Amino acid sequence: MINVYPYSSLGHADHGWLDARHHFSFASYHNNQRMNFGVLRVINDDVIQAGRGFATHPHDNMEIITYVRSGAITHKDSKGNEGRTKAGDVQVMSAGSGISHSEQNLESEDTTLYQIWIEPNQMNVAPRWDSHEFPKKSDKQGLALLVSGDGNAPLMIHQDAYVYAGSLDKGQSIEQPIKHQAYVLVSNGEITLDDIVVKKGDGAEVIDQSMVVISAHSAAEVLVLDVPAA
Repeated sequence: MINVYPYSSLGHADHGWLDARHHFSFASYHNNQRMNFGVLRVINDDVIQAGRGFATHPHDNMEIITYVRSGAITHKDSKGNEGRTKAGDVQVMSAGSGISHSEQNLESEDTTLYQIWIEPNQMNVAPRWDSHEFPKKSDKQGLALLVSGDGNAPLMIHQDAYVYAGSLDKGQSIEQPIKHQAYVLVSNGEITLDDIVVKKGDGAEVIDQSMVVISAHSAAEVLVLDVPAA
């Protein structure tokens, strides 16, 4: 079963320096029908103005993944980690027993990104941060595995979840395996999931399927978040 959530239906908060769309309830946006998708708790589609960002603030017991769509974001935290993650690349922070961090757009252009929160399967772990660069061209073999909890991806989280991403050429189709259930994001372009159209900015749930066919109607950039139901 596939359920599509159009970009226009997402929660919206415009703070001036931050224009955010919420796939699930977050901050001032509350929707009892959109609290989470299994252990996937937050997806924020953010536009951060040049020279602005999130001041230092705390987190604990959450796996926080940032996928940068355009521009770049600079991370600093209370454990001494610091790094700049640019478009197409990913950073991961395990908040664990507690960490404070800032995320600043130090670029001369707006930065767009997905902020993704996944509930951990281990509590109060030692906080950590990491980032990784990924190929920017399409791969005929399919989407790259960016993040997982099983040690088979460049970036690790404390959960049996898998984050895939990549570019598809116009007309390209791939078969994407699903272990649990999947939430699909279209960062750019237009695709079909099986025979259902999903456009730029939309989100889609894929439930009770072990595989989905992703076909690109145009050049597209896609993320697949494969997460346990609980």
